[in-house]
Amino acid sequence: MSGNCPRCGAKTLFKGLIAFAESCSACGLDFTAFNVGDGPAAFLTLIIGTAIVVGAIALELAASPPWWVHALIWPALSLALVVWGLRIAKSALIASEYRNAAREGRIK
Repeated sequence: MSGNCPRCGAKTLFKGLIAFAESCSACGLDFTAFNVGDGPAAFLTLIIGTAIVVGAIALELAASPPWWVHALIWPALSLALVVWGLRIAKSALIASEYRNAAREGRIK
């Protein structure tokens, strides 16, 4: 979940905030062989988007802050949750694909 290689456990899964590295620099596992796709992004958009809208409405109804408070809080929180969520979701899917020996075009 923290960006570790599913084979050796080294922190080499990501080369940036959410971009995968080409391969593990410690054990050489090729990360390009795994297909995570857009599934994590789609689910996070729905889940985080819903949470942000509910939070914004609740804050507005409870405290009626000025508009700039909403402008400061919600974009920053959205960005943080999306980056954190994508790292966790992508790591979990790659680990699951590696553990189950899943490959494209093959049914196990």
